[in-house]
Amino acid sequence: MTSEQTEDRARKPAPTAPGPADRGERAARLTARIDRLPMTWVQGRILTQGGLSTTLDGLDLGIMSFLLPLITTAFALTGTEQGMIAGATLAGAFVGDLSLALLGNRLGRKPLLLWSLVLYSGCTLLSAASPDYGVLLALRFLAGVGVGVNVNIVIPYLAEFAPLKTRATYVGSLAGFFGLGYVLAALVGTFVVARVDHGWRWGLVLVGLPVALALWWRRNLPESPRYLLLKGRDDEAEAVVAELEQAVRLRTGAPLPEPAADAPAPPQADPGAAAQFAGLWRGPFLRQTVVVWSMFFVASFAYYGFLTFLPSMLLDRGMSITDSFTYALLVEVAQVLGYYPAARLADRTDRKWSIVTCLAASALCAFLLSQATTDLWVLVLSLFLGFFLNGLYAPLYTYLPEVYPTELRSMAAAASDAFSRVGGIVAPMLIGTMYASLRFSGVFTLICAVLAAGCAITLTLSTATKGRSLEALTP
Repeated sequence: MTSEQTEDRARKPAPTAPGPADRGERAARLTARIDRLPMTWVQGRILTQGGLSTTLDGLDLGIMSFLLPLITTAFALTGTEQGMIAGATLAGAFVGDLSLALLGNRLGRKPLLLWSLVLYSGCTLLSAASPDYGVLLALRFLAGVGVGVNVNIVIPYLAEFAPLKTRATYVGSLAGFFGLGYVLAALVGTFVVARVDHGWRWGLVLVGLPVALALWWRRNLPESPRYLLLKGRDDEAEAVVAELEQAVRLRTGAPLPEPAADAPAPPQADPGAAAQFAGLWRGPFLRQTVVVWSMFFVASFAYYGFLTFLPSMLLDRGMSITDSFTYALLVEVAQVLGYYPAARLADRTDRKWSIVTCLAASALCAFLLSQATTDLWVLVLSLFLGFFLNGLYAPLYTYLPEVYPTELRSMAAAASDAFSRVGGIVAPMLIGTMYASLRFSGVFTLICAVLAAGCAITLTLSTATKGRSLEALTP
């Protein structure tokens, strides 16, 4: 090497690490590349594998309405103890929500999706062998912890992969998976729990075993690129996006659309859990937190108040246990049908108007149920109420991740669900304790009033989110 070459090399500046501006530009390009992808089975596979979280939630919570009458007989439960068993999973899910709030940005989306399934499945299988009320209560609580983590981490996870133009239909599909869980619970309840000896124990075995298969199936899920960018793992995010693009390109057999040139950059700093929670109540996020928490509380109160005690209320009207379970099965099927129209409405109009439509229709059905005098009208109106209540979750699941940035998204999902669990805990306990005075009519009058309040809050405080990137929606 000559002296001139040595001097030139000395004068050449050493390579430097990318600065914040460079990282921001790269992150903006990556998120724009995700948003512009057309919807294919590539994203559909991620949705299907992730959506099993809400199937798990619906299956676990739905089966309890079929198990509860038999558990009550087996352990001679009081009305208050029935409410405790019905609310145990929801109470555990509340603790799971708090755990997710602390761990969501620390451990990552994918690991939490996997290990929460392990906790849930193990405790559910063990609960089938419960010798008494106390053991069953404890295991239901621990299974709920797994549910709380699992069902909430999937909301930001799927939103961060969703194609921009069909985000409501994509993320809102979680409501369909949730309803599917209730249908599976009704099938197990109708054809196993009600027809075999110790049916409630076999029901828990059937609920717990399939989850082990889901755990194996999920092992190849990718980590969220937006989460990786938040953690400074830019090269890993680039690799996930490139693999996603290649898979979509092969699936469609056509060139991909061009990414938006002016896409905003996602955040590049990961605050701690305390700062995340405080962030929910500052600036523009304060109003959204009030709206989201209220909507999820109302939905949870109405949903669990209605479905947990439906078979028991039908029995109280003089139906046989087999007839009441068959009616409940039809209601569960109606739920699955409800999510898609609500999700499509949210993509065509806006999340806000889809939510308002479902709340108003649910309130009307609940009021008419409070006045129903024949079994036929009870069945018809219950079908419509299940249809609109489950449809409500489609725009709710979409709205939540849209109004918070990546660094707050898992905290927002965990905190709002924790508050919704309060509604889910209060409703069955309140109805179980006060049913003697409320009776069938009073229960649905109460549910109608709660739904009407939620409709008023949504109309006055929610915001429009249709057609905007996740980064553009949040300052």
